Amino acid sequence: MPGLENPDILDSDRIPPSDIAAALTKAPFTYPDGASQIFTEDGRTSYIEDGRPTAGEWGVDAEGRFWSSWPPSYRAVYDVTWIVEPDGQVVGVRFTDIGTGSTSEGRYAASAAR
Repeated sequence: MPGLENPDILDSDRIPPSDIAAALTKAPFTYPDGASQIFTEDGRTSYIEDGRPTAGEWGVDAEGRFWSSWPPSYRAVYDVTWIVEPDGQVVGVRFTDIGTGSTSEGRYAASAAR
């Protein structure tokens, strides 16, 4: 990827609410299970798993947390933190579900430098 180098950002640093949109829309994400996801600036998202896309919405709530919503009734709120390699490259975002504590790691797709 298109990682970004920033010596002030450490692995697992919380992404400030004002930076969440830029972090999510920087490039498509890939996940360890082969799924991918695209976030657009207008609050839409598409999650592709086994070639099947699912459309959803996303935003930042009043507490500064990322949320996503998937029809017909799924909604979750996440803490979002940076994934940073030992060499200082920011390579993705870690999503931790506030309700369950489950974590997923989205890495910026290598072919999508923006």
